[in-house]
Amino acid sequence: MLSVKEAQAKVLESEVKIKSIKVALLESCGKVIAEDVISNDFIPAFDNSAIDGFGVRAIDIIGADKNYPVKLKLIKEDIPAGKVSDMSVESGFAIPIMTGASIPSGCDCVVMKEDALKEGRDVLVFRECSQGENIRCRGEDIKQGDMVLKAGKKIYPADIGVLASIGVSEINVNKPPLAGIISTGDELVGIKDNLSEGRVRDSNSYCLAAQAAEAGANFKMYGIAKDDKNLIRDKIFSALEECDLLLISGGVSVGDYDFVKEILADAGAEFIFWRVNQRPGKPLAFLTFKDKFIFGLPGNPVSVMVCFEMYVRPLIKKMMGESNFFKRKITAKALQDYQHKEGTTDFIRVVLERVDNQCYFKPTGKQGSGILTSMAEADGLAVFPDDRNTIFKEDPVDVYLLRQ
Repeated sequence: MLSVKEAQAKVLESEVKIKSIKVALLESCGKVIAEDVISNDFIPAFDNSAIDGFGVRAIDIIGADKNYPVKLKLIKEDIPAGKVSDMSVESGFAIPIMTGASIPSGCDCVVMKEDALKEGRDVLVFRECSQGENIRCRGEDIKQGDMVLKAGKKIYPADIGVLASIGVSEINVNKPPLAGIISTGDELVGIKDNLSEGRVRDSNSYCLAAQAAEAGANFKMYGIAKDDKNLIRDKIFSALEECDLLLISGGVSVGDYDFVKEILADAGAEFIFWRVNQRPGKPLAFLTFKDKFIFGLPGNPVSVMVCFEMYVRPLIKKMMGESNFFKRKITAKALQDYQHKEGTTDFIRVVLERVDNQCYFKPTGKQGSGILTSMAEADGLAVFPDDRNTIFKEDPVDVYLLRQ
């Protein structure tokens, strides 16, 4: 039986084929860019004013201050944004100009409106400016031929703005994998069905779909497969024809009705590992089938969600070309002593609180693998490592954050 670190290493050693897809610009946010983007334009495309004010020659206002303002002749025409003036600013003149407007010839700086005063056909300037002051120069942000985004970068909202500024309306990104989701078991019913004795609503499919979406993958739910070997086989092969990644909950243990491992072995899937020394989620299988990946997940809902975070999410992130495979990890201290079985890694659902600028954790309550509310209430998963038998009060442990 593998340790958690060994199992994670085997998952992340998997060779993945990253595919690309062209998407509309706004659909690319959060995805990884698949190509270098070179600008065909200068940004800004022309010298323009950074403020509302007056375009002047710097040499004309040397020494200007509140006590000794410089008087300049006011050119009647003003220049709003979007207008290009054919006027030339001669020595001794000033021209009203708005933010973003093109700088006219002869002008080499812009005086802020607050540092000047109109006086009839003149303007008084109360502050000197240096050449280039308050002017945004052509290409100061991006030059023609610049690489503005490099392949492999995750796209954030500011990147969307940059791409829009250089006229990119579509972009090639790493294609999110499609995860197929199957829940197995005669005891399962749909979420709209009434519960009767011996029946359980299928929450696993919905947890996995939500986790896959949060990780950036697409998903397709194939519904419930009853404990019939032929039915399970049909659903598995239907999913493998369409999906890059298959998540099967239940059916991978050692019960008389757990057919999944047998079906996958008969199909020629390669078992990379079976069972991990952890709680919850020990009966975990990881397989490959051609260029597809398969996770045989436990049936208990907490086990399913923990296994997703520790193994499925990292693989999805790798398949998308990302470099951060796991959710953010912090260090938190125990609020009390906790007994722990040495030799097994425990993932404890915890809430976090800050005391004297230090982060502490405490369990959400009962930690049974069927208590799904322990995940809903948790801020994170505290990792009790396999080389310790007791977590003492004030001991630091790693905690994977489940929410921001």
